[in-house]
Amino acid sequence: MRNMIAGLLLLLGGVAVQAQTLPATSAATTGDYRLQAGDRLHVSVWKELEMQKEIIIAPDGRISFPLAGEINAAGRSISDVRKDIETRLKKYMPDPVVTVTVLQIGGNVAYVIGQVQKPGAIIMNPQITVLQALAVAGGGTPFAKLDNTIVIRAGKVMPFRYGQVSEGKNLQQNVTLESGDVIVVP
Repeated sequence: MRNMIAGLLLLLGGVAVQAQTLPATSAATTGDYRLQAGDRLHVSVWKELEMQKEIIIAPDGRISFPLAGEINAAGRSISDVRKDIETRLKKYMPDPVVTVTVLQIGGNVAYVIGQVQKPGAIIMNPQITVLQALAVAGGGTPFAKLDNTIVIRAGKVMPFRYGQVSEGKNLQQNVTLESGDVIVVP
């Protein structure tokens, strides 16, 4: 049984690592990706060489672009941000054509801490579950109490019982992580 679980963990780890290494634009262009603070964008206006800029979404979720000013970007789609910039630029130029590209997904991050092989930040590109995050973190150490794992989300604590999930029971515990979630393995 342990070998089967280890094999499943390796398989899930491979899937999660592959998802992490996809180009940022492939996740972002599907329309499903919501921008996050820390994401790096390239914004350009067609035929306006001086209006090409790399921008990192600030911790408050805003970006600043010449003539368009401050724009809320976090939690919005790329298309929404592009349209907002175009609308604001119409005051200064006829029919601006704006392109917004995600260069790097840096804000869609969860954290795994405690008794895991590789604790730290995990980039979720675009989504990852608790079990997948544990696989990316290399699984538990010999001292890990995986059945006492918790997920902390905005002050709310959600239990994760590794043994149950790995046996295919109570799978609702294997939630899709959200940016800022912390998985604690005691």
